[in-house]
Amino acid sequence: MAQFTLAVLVSGRGSNLQAIIDSIEKNDLPAEIGLVISNVKDAYALERAHKQDIENVFMDPKSYPDRNSYEQALVERIQSKSVNLICLAGFMRVLGKHFIETFSGRIINIHPSLLPAFPGLNVQKRALEHGARFSGCTVHYVNEEVDGGPIILQTVVPIYDDDDEASLSERILEQEHIAYPEAIRLIIEGQLTLSGRRVLHGK
Repeated sequence: MAQFTLAVLVSGRGSNLQAIIDSIEKNDLPAEIGLVISNVKDAYALERAHKQDIENVFMDPKSYPDRNSYEQALVERIQSKSVNLICLAGFMRVLGKHFIETFSGRIINIHPSLLPAFPGLNVQKRALEHGARFSGCTVHYVNEEVDGGPIILQTVVPIYDDDDEASLSERILEQEHIAYPEAIRLIIEGQLTLSGRRVLHGK
């Protein structure tokens, strides 16, 4: 069986990248990370990749004349590595139509809410202000609707009366580090089938 290769797109500290790296090292994921790309120069995620001798690159959006040319450069860089799956791990850019169509069905993201509730940014703040009793995380396929693609996995986290953004974020992040590698494993093993908006589990 050929090696299953991941590309991970990051913008920040890369804790979900680390969770994927750890799962591979424990042989829980039969995969390799072929490439880590950041759109932020000093993202700590790049340092995590460097420590593991994973090819990593900062691709500066400001170095390109427009969004389309930047995304074309991303496409070409990823295609050069024969990538099977693209994992967005805190990548703080909305990807455009060309990128999404090029890798259709091969891009996943993790979001710190129970989608379709609270897409976008400031998720924990909005959940607390809304008085939600539960939050969590969602792993989903990426389409052109922001945080709107078919849902692969969700994990529920209770919201306590004394929670603030920091405490809630921390508990959700713990679950993200479990859910994201698990979703990747299901994809590698061919356990998922897309049926309209639904993701069906089981071969």
